Amino acid sequence: MTDAIDNQPIIDTHHHFFDLEAVYYPWLTDRPEPNFLLGNYDAIKRNFSPEDYRRAAAGFNIVKTVHVEAEADHDEPLRETRWLVGVAAESGLPTAIVAHATFHAPDVEAVLEAQAACPLVRGIRCKPTTSVTPRESVRGKPGAMDDTKWLAGLKRLAAHGLSWDLRVPFWHLAEAADVVAEIPDTVVIVEHTGLAWDRSEEGLAVWRDGMTRLAARDNVWLKISELGLPDGPWDYDDNRRLVLEALDIFGVERAMFGSNAPVSGIRIGFAELIHALRRMTEGLSADERHRFWYANAAEAYRL
Repeated sequence: MTDAIDNQPIIDTHHHFFDLEAVYYPWLTDRPEPNFLLGNYDAIKRNFSPEDYRRAAAGFNIVKTVHVEAEADHDEPLRETRWLVGVAAESGLPTAIVAHATFHAPDVEAVLEAQAACPLVRGIRCKPTTSVTPRESVRGKPGAMDDTKWLAGLKRLAAHGLSWDLRVPFWHLAEAADVVAEIPDTVVIVEHTGLAWDRSEEGLAVWRDGMTRLAARDNVWLKISELGLPDGPWDYDDNRRLVLEALDIFGVERAMFGSNAPVSGIRIGFAELIHALRRMTEGLSADERHRFWYANAAEAYRL
């Protein structure tokens, strides 16, 4: 039986390609990340190509995709971009790139200029320095959201016509909202549904407060992506509650789909993920579904 979503054009706003020979990814080869968002990630320490993506997405009308920087070597941020340009020319994917630049690096202006010169690049992801747990503080550390050099780099994006992909754990969302208030002319796209890793009522209250503050800024969009947890299985009912509340906070008119393939595959398959989100959003109108799966992404990433 064919679901309606199979014919709905989809823009996947968040995925990665890996080529361990063409690009250096420290976290996939020689420097394991001890606090990875989904725990053990040995299963994805391998190449992931456009062909692999198309096999995973078979049966769905994926018409465009956005590749988000995959934590390649930050000392050479242009290497991944140049490789992706070649991949896109050969395979047709990705359609657009969210590249990397280190906001507090001395050469940030030169890197931003070079990234912006690439026709596929739409935005930048520079993850700020964040704490491992809500009880810790990173204030005053290089690259934290109160680092004046980091903030100055972030504020350069608008001049280059670049958006910012915001990726922080839920306990940093309120702080991020204060930062976003300083860049009203920059499109900001919150990744991974705000990374609500603590689903207790106390944890959700913190997540809800941060998400509400971000949603109050009309230059902020939301990716419904990566609903997996570090230490538990992918739970439909738990994630449905989160997705519906996130859509209520931001409004469907500012939300979009992202698969986070291949990382999300640690917890859930590509087809299973899309079918789950279809079920979660079956109460939306046809126009709202089109906005969620396609039109919002096309607007936010200028596709």
